[in-house]
Amino acid sequence: MNTESWQVKVTLLLVSSLTIMSMITISASLPDMTKAFSTLPNAENLVKLTLSFPALFIALTAIIAGKFIDKFGRLRLLNTALILYAIGGSSGYWLDNIYLILAGRALLGICVGITMTIATTLIADYYQGKSRQKFAGLQIAVMSLGGILFVTLGGVLADISWRVPFLLYLFPLVILPMTRLYLKEPKTLHVVKNKDASVKSPNVIWLVFVNVMIMWILFFIIPVQIPFYLKSIGIEKNTLIGIAIASTTFFSVISSLSFSKIKDKLSFQQVFGIGYLLMALAFASISYGGSYGMVMIGMLLSGLGMGLMIPNANVWVMQLAPEQIRGQEIGRLTTFWFMGQFLSPILLLPFLNIISHSQLFMILTYIILGLSISFFIYSMLNKKATGGA
Repeated sequence: MNTESWQVKVTLLLVSSLTIMSMITISASLPDMTKAFSTLPNAENLVKLTLSFPALFIALTAIIAGKFIDKFGRLRLLNTALILYAIGGSSGYWLDNIYLILAGRALLGICVGITMTIATTLIADYYQGKSRQKFAGLQIAVMSLGGILFVTLGGVLADISWRVPFLLYLFPLVILPMTRLYLKEPKTLHVVKNKDASVKSPNVIWLVFVNVMIMWILFFIIPVQIPFYLKSIGIEKNTLIGIAIASTTFFSVISSLSFSKIKDKLSFQQVFGIGYLLMALAFASISYGGSYGMVMIGMLLSGLGMGLMIPNANVWVMQLAPEQIRGQEIGRLTTFWFMGQFLSPILLLPFLNIISHSQLFMILTYIILGLSISFFIYSMLNKKATGGA
């Protein structure tokens, strides 16, 4: 199989794009969904739960999926997950019961936990060195662009009916023939099937996992709270709020595409140090600015920071994980990623009962700056210990 062919690359990127669309595609449908189920007790919270529910099941599923694909192979599970993704994702179009729709969202999350783990593992299987770095950056860029595309389409279709955006979740059925035609099991999979139980990753991989969770806990406050913060400083137009949120994703695309060139010159620790520094500047801009222009600067900087850190974490784990347990370790990475998203509002929103948005972003600025400095120190100590980069 020619892993450099455009067909293989496009297929992997399309599978990767399913991750972002799983959460945000129906965002514009939520107000009308709330009206549709208004006769139910606690309708608003139940409807909001449809947006975040997949993240929990992605986190719970990914680590199991990683172990499974190491034992039985990548593609058998991938093709099944794509079909179930379409069924669970489109449930909101066909069903009239909010609890059944939530069950469909849970199934969607399970399938995303599988598809994201397999896509990232196949990238690690197919590519090495600089080509892996380039593709990891491209993967995150395409995921981000997919997010912009699907949330925009979801908004347009929601004007027809709140149900219609759920039909976008049938997209995996378009990808399915491509996975069957162009993706093949890695040649090294026979090694995985007879793996030595003593094979383990270096302990530093747990630093990457925990850091990814912290990264998402901190970053996810932006899409959750920036709309409310902008309202609080007098920005009433939803269009301006949407542009602000979308700009974060847009600038993450730019830095993701630049990741490989940056990584050629810097260590993994230094890239995290720069990423967190950009995020600290972003949160400071939001906290001290108090204007739409300063918030937009914050969106730009936070997007640039996250666009560097996400592929950096992916490639670092790919490098650290022995091929015998590669799927398992990438599954863990996916679990920590989405656990961070799930925990972010649970951990941070209670603080808004006692402090303002500006104060919360200010406190987070200092925390993120501390993380940046820690990674730069870690990089310097690591260079001294190894005698080089």
